[in-house]
Amino acid sequence: VKMLKMMEEHKMPNMAKAQAIKDATMAYFIFQNQKPGGLFIHYNGSYHSEYFEGISWYLKKSNPNLKIATIATVSQDDIQSLLPEHIGKADYIICVESDMTPTY
Repeated sequence: VKMLKMMEEHKMPNMAKAQAIKDATMAYFIFQNQKPGGLFIHYNGSYHSEYFEGISWYLKKSNPNLKIATIATVSQDDIQSLLPEHIGKADYIICVESDMTPTY
């Protein structure tokens, strides 16, 4: 949803659809490679899991009982207190100083 809104602003509606296919594909292969009762760690960019959308959404659709923990990194000038706009982006939020070099 968030990706679709962002891409509409850039007149790229198919980009959001491509991202959704990529998320669904990653979720599919996570399920294919996950061992019953085991721990599976998957690293991805924030757009693929922010606000529990993307990959997380597909995983929960396939198995509502699946335990998932997400991590997001946000940057802000003052890292002592999380800005309201970042609340709820993930289960765990790493806040870094805004002058840190981004690694998109």
